[in-house]
Amino acid sequence: MSENRETGRIGPGIFPPMTGMLDQEACWRAVVARDARFDGRFFTGVTSTGIYCRPVCPARTPNRENVVFHPTAAAAEAAGLRACLRCRPETAPDFAAWRSETPRGGAWRGTANTVSRALALIEAGALDAGDTEALASRLGVGERQLRRLFRQHLGAAPISVAQTRRVLLAKHLIHDTDLTMAQVAMASGFGSVRRFNETFLALYGRAPSDLRRRRTDGGSEAETVLGGAVTLRLAYRPPYDWAAMMATLATRAAPDERVIDGVWSHRLRAAQDGADGQVTVGPGDGAHAVVQVRIDPLKALPGVLARVRRVFDLAADPEAIRRDLDQDPALRTALAAQPGLRLAGDWIDAGEDAPSDRLATTTDAILLARAERWRPWRAYGALYWISAMERHDDQAA
Repeated sequence: MSENRETGRIGPGIFPPMTGMLDQEACWRAVVARDARFDGRFFTGVTSTGIYCRPVCPARTPNRENVVFHPTAAAAEAAGLRACLRCRPETAPDFAAWRSETPRGGAWRGTANTVSRALALIEAGALDAGDTEALASRLGVGERQLRRLFRQHLGAAPISVAQTRRVLLAKHLIHDTDLTMAQVAMASGFGSVRRFNETFLALYGRAPSDLRRRRTDGGSEAETVLGGAVTLRLAYRPPYDWAAMMATLATRAAPDERVIDGVWSHRLRAAQDGADGQVTVGPGDGAHAVVQVRIDPLKALPGVLARVRRVFDLAADPEAIRRDLDQDPALRTALAAQPGLRLAGDWIDAGEDAPSDRLATTTDAILLARAERWRPWRAYGALYWISAMERHDDQAA
């Protein structure tokens, strides 16, 4: 992580090139400043308490000698730490598996994309019914190589990542819904209530129902079951241009989607989603999307939430995108005018390349000539390029 000489503020480069290691002292400065830009980028492990927190945790800053930083929640839990009940790591913005600080071009893209594809499969339940060897086979790599890549990029093994995702989703549901513990176990991907209880006892030293008793009387962040729907808030990094996103979704020809009064809805089908039902998404207060899901059975919930994150590009890092694309003067005005543009993703995505770097078929020779300098953000560069061209045409008219 570097310091901006003009503002004195900490910059975003917390991941040294080509490694999964964190700059521990740079992370410490971000924690002391409670810098919200780093929320979800790393987690603070406090060895004296056995707890890990978000960089923005409101609790008293721990002593430096008691702190070790971890690149992911899974890495923190693999180190024997448990999630803070105050800042709630499960509510942090999601973060892409690969880092924009990694040198561009070359073989790194293949390894990072392999991890991204593996995460997508894990979110869809690949390790709920299978093992790491089967997952590696689907990705066309060896099991040892997949484990090595996960350690490099995420600081934890695939099985640990899968369990942490289940546990954090379960915590989210416990705190923010009124689902029964059996329903929470099913909705978060645990195979049984017994396994669910055993996991929480091992991690937190208490039954999952005890976490709900600790919920404040002031209510939860999200309401729960409204007319049979599970409602949750998913965090993202601002800014976010909701109007532009909804306009894009409203104009594409997806048969099961529609946008009405600024709210997007998608019909769920058992054949592809594991359950019939419906999901709706709209902007919430603060940097959150409000997601309401009506499904039966609830075990399909993790996959639905993963697809919502992809469709709405909730894991995007707008600061890193702006920092890199701003180097091209042709995009600078568009970036300043619409800083929160996001890429609308597909509900079913089988692409092997990172969505941020996919360039749609185009005959714009000037765009194609400039696109290579936008890596790994070619798709965002094209988005802002089109925005700049449209603004130029409007001004000319």
